[in-house]
Parts: sequence; structure tokens; C-alpha cells
Amino acid sequence: MPSPDAPSLQVIAMHGWSGEARHWTPWQQAFSARGWPWRSGERGYGDAAPQLPAWGPEGLRVVIAHSLGIHLLSEELLQAAEAVVLLASFGRFVPDGSSGRRLRTALESMAGQLGDATSARVMLQTFLTQAAAPESAELLPAGPADGPLGETQRQRLRRDLGLLARCDGLPAGFPSGIPVLVVEAQEDRIVVPEAREQLRRDLELHGCRLRCLPLEGGGHCLLQPGVVGAVLEWLQTLVAP
Repeated sequence: MPSPDAPSLQVIAMHGWSGEARHWTPWQQAFSARGWPWRSGERGYGDAAPQLPAWGPEGLRVVIAHSLGIHLLSEELLQAAEAVVLLASFGRFVPDGSSGRRLRTALESMAGQLGDATSARVMLQTFLTQAAAPESAELLPAGPADGPLGETQRQRLRRDLGLLARCDGLPAGFPSGIPVLVVEAQEDRIVVPEAREQLRRDLELHGCRLRCLPLEGGGHCLLQPGVVGAVLEWLQTLVAP
């Protein structure tokens, strides 16, 4: 149990495209064991309704975001953050050049497959196979691909595919000068190397105190063991007396 007078922090977490708030359950359990409050945002791709939590009074305000998640938070919420953890994330998703053209074509194709639930489910399963690789997608928890995929859910997925295509840098409200941990999946099949490199440059130009944690053999979904522990260890350095 944490000491009652131990320095504290709080977390607002945001999942990425096709994710859900309940996917953070192992993270939330690990943080709760340290007495650190955890609040998850929800985009509403599955059964749950969309929601965006607000900061509480508990301590250092930390954002943890996976992939597109950092772009799904409000400017006001981001402005108040005092530290950020970016998991397999990016500023600009679609880079210039040939790899960018391929990505735009892929995003357009994915959006086209959201017209009905059956094709949407097949598309999401294909996406998750790539996102989990080199691990098996069978290791992933149930998500929108296993749910109803009604018109409302498919509209939300389509809308945020458009956001992926439009992301061109750090989101509005991203604080300058704060500590940022970037967890990079070296085998990421979703975020291309050019986008990962650009994110590091953007953060440095923004004056952030950057630390990078490259995960050898890690895929976009960060299914390797030890990721939560590494993030906890870094955060502990921020609140250590």
C-alpha cells in the first residue's frame, strides 16, 4: 500500500482508433495499486457511450494516450496536463511521399468498408491483425469488432478515420516544456517510421523534456509484457520526493 503522505498523481487515459475505455483495465488496476486515480475517456465505437473525463484535485495531471488518443482529447484538457505518456502515437499520421500516398489510399478504403456492419467487421479484424503483429490478435481483448457495429458506431469510426488523415502535428493545447515519455513500437505496422521520427522532432521543437522508450519487437498494440511497469517507473521519478 502507498504511504498516505506519498506524492500523488492522477491520470486521464484515451484509447486510440477502434479502441475502448475498458481496454485500459490492466493499467487502471496497476495504477490503483499505487493509489493513483485513473479516469478513462471513451469514444463510443462500441457499446459504451462517448465521454471525456475531467481533471480531479488529486495531484500531478498526467495524460496517457495510445495512438490517435492524444488527438481525441479537448484543447482545454490538454492545456492543463503536466506530463504526457504517448504510446505508439504520432503527431502527423500521414507523412509526405510514397508512404503517405499509400496510407491515404488505405484510409479511404477502410472508410468505404464502414458502409455496413458485415464489411466493417471484416475490415476491423484485418486492421487488428496488423495492429497486434507480430503478436497474435487473439491476445487482444474484445472490442468494437465483436459488438453491434450499428450506424452510430460506424459513423464514429468513419469520422475519426478522417481525423487520422488530417492530423498534421501536435494537437492544439499540447503544453510546452513538460516531461513526455514516448513509447515506440519498433515493429509497428500502423504508425510508419517517418511519423514516429516526426513526433520526436515536434516534441523537441515544442520544448518538451523528452524521453523515448523503444520496444524492440513490439507492435502497435504494445502487447509485450513490461510496458505498464516501465511507464509506472518513469512516472514515479516525476513524483518522487
